[in-house]
Amino acid sequence: MLDRLNALYPVRYTALALAVIGSLLSLFTLVAFGTGGWALLVCGALSGVGWWDVAQSRRAVLRNYPIIGHIRYMLEKVRPELRQYFLESDSEATPFSRSQRSLVYARAKGETDKRPFGTQLDVKAAGYEWISHSLTPTTLNTQDFRTTIGGPTCAQPYEASIFNISAMSFGALSANAIQALNAGAKRGGFAHDTGEGSISAWHRVHGGDLVWEIGSGYFGCRTDDGLFSEERFKANALDAQVKMIELKLSQGAKPGHGGMLPGAKVTAEIAAARGIPEGQDCLSPSAHSAFASPIELLQFIARLRELSGGKPTGFKLCIGQPWEWFAIARAMLETGITPDFIVVDGGEGGTGAAPVEFTNHVGAPLQEGLHLVHNTLVGLNLRDRIKIGCAGKIISAFDITRAMALGADWCNSARGFMFALGCIQAQSCHTGNCPTGVTTQDPMRQQALVVPDKATRVYNFHHQTMHALKGLVQAAGLQHPSEITPHHIVRRVNENDVRLLAKLLPGVAPGALLNGTDDLHDVYKLYWDRSQADSFALA
Repeated sequence: MLDRLNALYPVRYTALALAVIGSLLSLFTLVAFGTGGWALLVCGALSGVGWWDVAQSRRAVLRNYPIIGHIRYMLEKVRPELRQYFLESDSEATPFSRSQRSLVYARAKGETDKRPFGTQLDVKAAGYEWISHSLTPTTLNTQDFRTTIGGPTCAQPYEASIFNISAMSFGALSANAIQALNAGAKRGGFAHDTGEGSISAWHRVHGGDLVWEIGSGYFGCRTDDGLFSEERFKANALDAQVKMIELKLSQGAKPGHGGMLPGAKVTAEIAAARGIPEGQDCLSPSAHSAFASPIELLQFIARLRELSGGKPTGFKLCIGQPWEWFAIARAMLETGITPDFIVVDGGEGGTGAAPVEFTNHVGAPLQEGLHLVHNTLVGLNLRDRIKIGCAGKIISAFDITRAMALGADWCNSARGFMFALGCIQAQSCHTGNCPTGVTTQDPMRQQALVVPDKATRVYNFHHQTMHALKGLVQAAGLQHPSEITPHHIVRRVNENDVRLLAKLLPGVAPGALLNGTDDLHDVYKLYWDRSQADSFALA
């Protein structure tokens, strides 16, 4: 159904035009011949509905598809089985997307997220998880949970919310979507990651906190030939709105892939934000040119921190070959240089466009990547110097709880905040034909996304999710989500057996990698001693 509506876009006002023409013809017939009253009534009513659709600001589908867009909302009133048949895609992610998207919509719209009839999941199915509650729950005065990001050499630590907007670039998202996200972040006091497309004029309109992500294309801080420019970096990094600097090594949806933005899509606004020529193909290389070894990477991180005036500086990666991550960790020991933070991006993360093989079969999932990074830093006695963020299909309060149990200090979400903007998963992001104005540069389509309304939904989603998280923390008898450990999460492994996450994913003792204890996981035994601080290659 969504695809059919999207295909009708070139004639999206046809129904409204026909209704208006029908009204005029019926009026003429009624005046001239005294007949056609019912036709005038019907066509007039449809015309009124169509004009209301165009004028209202709450539903982007109706603004882009007056009258015919109601077909979708009519189907939503039908039994769930029919609604799912007509409205959901046949992708592998459909069962996940359906429940999670409904949750986000309810919270973003300020509607109740309560559901009748109890648990809606199969509690006897392998993989079902829950958090253990306490008979002495706590009572907390705030849901504004925060973490301080900034290591020993950071001059401007950042008090970050533990739930923030993940990296999504202007160009992938529309100008109106960027504005709504940033306005919501400003109102709610949480951070907005720019994505590697750099800081656009639309990021600056509302003044929300920014995490400036820098990818291999060095957009916003590049020379004319695509190399890193210190001068242009400082111009953006010293802006008070920029709170942290994030160097992207890889992203979960397509690690090691790179990308090309065709010249036809490089508008004047995108060119200005990225520092590239308008109308020319724009390459994001698969690897960085500013460094070639783990030691050089850390030296580059230190230089970025210095140039930014001491703001928290770190990197984002999706775990691939484990010895490469170990090489970076070993370089931290040898140089004494540590990032202020590391963001672990799970292989299940989304993107606007990527080959199916990459989205489905490249990159470690968040659980494995986060577990490895956290335990490595613990085993090297570096964990207290470096904060860990994470991303990868994190939407609900329980998702946040589980990630923090595995070692995260904060979580980022892209998918959740896109749903809050009104994304209906039409899966046309790469075509520029987004029916809700979220992932398009078409100025007409963008108008369907009304910034003040969607900014409120972004704020509501964050606020209500943090409220739900507060409830979970209280139920567990804790004071802050940072106190959640793998001992609080239980997983069913088969119909008759359950295990604590602490047993399924055992941790590493502090200093264990330095001491060389024998009870380490095989991945450490196989690759730690063969990693090299001066090379990403396996020794």
